Amino acid sequence: MSAPKNLIVKESLIDLKKELKQASSLIAPRIKMLIEIKKSDSVGISKRYLAQLIGVNHNSIQTWRTMYQQGGLVLLKSHKKTGFRPSILNETEHKQIAAKLNDPSNGLTGYKELLEWVKLEMNKDIKYNTLLKYCVRNFKSSSKVARKSHIKKDELLVEAFKKTLLKPVKTSLKKRNINLQK
Repeated sequence: MSAPKNLIVKESLIDLKKELKQASSLIAPRIKMLIEIKKSDSVGISKRYLAQLIGVNHNSIQTWRTMYQQGGLVLLKSHKKTGFRPSILNETEHKQIAAKLNDPSNGLTGYKELLEWVKLEMNKDIKYNTLLKYCVRNFKSSSKVARKSHIKKDELLVEAFKKTLLKPVKTSLKKRNINLQK
């Protein structure tokens, strides 16, 4: 078995602890590794023991030690993670879908109909699950929700019904001695 690699950490323990407080969850184990190496000072620590202390794979320790030797703390703190994928739908398409979902007279009964509408209106071939997750994530929609209003409801008839209904309600409330406040 080979001797453990003796790595000299240039930064002080106080500086490393400050870096650890500011580090993201991706960078924190790397700085913890440097802190443990700094604590052991003169004797080298094996990569397997460091991995056990920090809770990572020993191959990661080996990679991080090499990175630190080549570029110092700056290289050790860098990573190649870029983030999330860009959205399939642009902002105008997003607004069109939002308008379609929030329109009470749209006539959509489910995500399959929305998928067909997207194919016809936007000429985009999107998978069902992609559209479903997009709508749930961005619009908090659900596949099992009752429609806000009937598709063929006539607004004029609704207003007429409300006007004729109001008189009997007022008379029944007066009979019960309940005051109406306007």
